[in-house]
Amino acid sequence: MQQQKLGLWLLTALVVGNMVGSGIFMLPRSLAEAASPLGVIFAWLLTGGGVLMTALVFGNLAIRKPELNGGPQIYAKELFPKGSNISILSGFMSSWGYWIGNFAGNVAIITTFASYLSTFFPILTSKQTLFSIGSLDVKLGNLLTFLICTALLWGMHFIILRGIEDAGKLNFIATAAKVLGFFLFIVIALFAFEKSNIGSFVAPRYDDAGHSIGLLTQIKNAAVSTLWAFIGVESAIVFASRARKQADVKRATILGLLIALAIYIGISILVMGVLPQKELIQSEKPLVDAIVTILGPSGGYVLAGLGLISLLGSTLGWVLLSAEVPYQAAKQGLFIPAFLKENKKKVPSFSLVLSNGLAQIFIFSTISNSMSAAFDFVIYIATLAYLVPYFIASVFQLKLTLTGETYKGSARGRIIDGVIAAFATIYSIWVIIAGTADIKTFMLGVALLLSGIFFYPQVKKAARQSEEKQKMSA
Repeated sequence: MQQQKLGLWLLTALVVGNMVGSGIFMLPRSLAEAASPLGVIFAWLLTGGGVLMTALVFGNLAIRKPELNGGPQIYAKELFPKGSNISILSGFMSSWGYWIGNFAGNVAIITTFASYLSTFFPILTSKQTLFSIGSLDVKLGNLLTFLICTALLWGMHFIILRGIEDAGKLNFIATAAKVLGFFLFIVIALFAFEKSNIGSFVAPRYDDAGHSIGLLTQIKNAAVSTLWAFIGVESAIVFASRARKQADVKRATILGLLIALAIYIGISILVMGVLPQKELIQSEKPLVDAIVTILGPSGGYVLAGLGLISLLGSTLGWVLLSAEVPYQAAKQGLFIPAFLKENKKKVPSFSLVLSNGLAQIFIFSTISNSMSAAFDFVIYIATLAYLVPYFIASVFQLKLTLTGETYKGSARGRIIDGVIAAFATIYSIWVIIAGTADIKTFMLGVALLLSGIFFYPQVKKAARQSEEKQKMSA
């Protein structure tokens, strides 16, 4: 069966849909807690600039190295001699970490969906204890949330099995609806903006011990959270092999980033001006609470409905992404061969089943945590899992500019791309250092990454067999 291709607008919708997901709904609360208004603004500017450099790197590599598709982690193997053990190992470990980030990211979006569904069904926040398992009290709201999250995950699973282009079209419709809705929210919130709600732009923040946190530390803490809002900017790169034109991959990446950035900055600042800081920090669904303040309960229902549509599209896009990443890595000889299995619609069926099965394990966190606590935990782990592949892509672009590979007769382009790659590399290093400052989070992230070592012998064996087949056919 001939594989259908993705055009510019479907690729752009994947980028916007995957970026503008759970982050826009939950980040206003996380950011208000992490930093003062001034710290939040600086964090957005810093992250926006860093991600723009990274997006340009992705776009350049998609054009200059079109054969290396499947995501930024694929470039790891190109940093070392072709076919060497270190090349295979680095490619596999990078793909493994990136894959973990993908299915962990699914959980953050799915739990946010349940949070906004509670606007229509308040029972989802019920604290009534149903039964106990040891020291764990299972509450009615948490159990219902778990069941809804599970149903959403596997519902998307079966939609994708019917074909990737059809799933892409559904994602496009959901993305178009949410972009329109968010711009309407921005217009409405402009009329209700109260500067007094923001308070002092340099209002202090305190750590768990009650010590004051300086502005630079606030920016650092908020920058890791804001980076989550941009995770997904590489979506078009992951689906590059399914694109009609390779040039569309770069266009979709940049266009999607600019659309998302406009939405993020507008909404995050306006929500801070609509809700008082204390109320915002305690909110489980800040955008709904903000619109209720302006238009009353009916406005809250409208925005919650928009949120549900948006999150359905994001869930679809992220489930697609989490299945595609190991599938494309396996095609490059950098992942477990079983992930190459497809169904009649050319959908990576084995990858889809296993990715969603592992996401299901993360969804169990909703039974013991509040939705906001589960969101904060998961985005931290997922964000750190993404940082290494982003860093690798930037270093690989830097390598190309230093060696001159693919830049014959293009000295000016080589210099410009080298500067962009240098800034993207510095930014990636800074965020990795900032994000791993917490030793508990760092150790958990390392444990998840190292868990892939058990499967490396299979990958190495498959890579060697692939090399032998290529030599025999040559």
